[in-house]
Amino acid sequence: MYVIVVGAGKVGYYLTRTLIAEGHEVALIEKDPGTTARLAAELGETVVLGDGCEVRLMQDIGMRRADCVVAVTGHDEDNLVVCQMAQRRFHVPRQIARVNNPKNEPLFHLLGITETVASTRLIYSLIDQEVATGESLLLAAIKRGKIVIVRVDLTADSPAAGRMVKDIHLPGECVLATIIRDDHILLPSGTTRLEPSDTVIGVATPEDGHVLRDLLVGSGTQAARR
Repeated sequence: MYVIVVGAGKVGYYLTRTLIAEGHEVALIEKDPGTTARLAAELGETVVLGDGCEVRLMQDIGMRRADCVVAVTGHDEDNLVVCQMAQRRFHVPRQIARVNNPKNEPLFHLLGITETVASTRLIYSLIDQEVATGESLLLAAIKRGKIVIVRVDLTADSPAAGRMVKDIHLPGECVLATIIRDDHILLPSGTTRLEPSDTVIGVATPEDGHVLRDLLVGSGTQAARR
């Protein structure tokens, strides 16, 4: 894939390194000259000096051919502008935005940016977790959003092992958020194939959490629930 990452903080830097290690083409956009120079010494031409909100820069680096744009600056308004520009002007198939203030997440969704990562909300969910037994951990609902996070470890016998994400008929509002494979974090797409030993993290409504778990690892494991 060709992935454009906007924002060269710790998240953008490590994401870029991981993508490069996986063999993807990456452009890392950063508007701070000092940061750009420092990272360019390590990552070379992957790092581009400029403002990710500027149309001309995005034309120059080929946003129109990008498969995914990831906006991870420390400013929600910039992340929103980058993703909207990618979606509406350049028709990039996938846009992922970091949301620093969880209160802004509904605005992103309202404006059509549905793939968001709100670190504050995720940390809260981990603090509020309830640990289950067996192969999966069913985390408690994030109280305001009524969301559960399901974590499962796939084995060779798991129903989802060897299948593409698009071939797994997820119920309701369920989403596969992250795959951890060999200490690497993968953002799944429809053509991502799940493998034995993958750790899969999904998001679901409380009603569909157990259904999602069963689709991934089967009904033989039981998780404690409230």
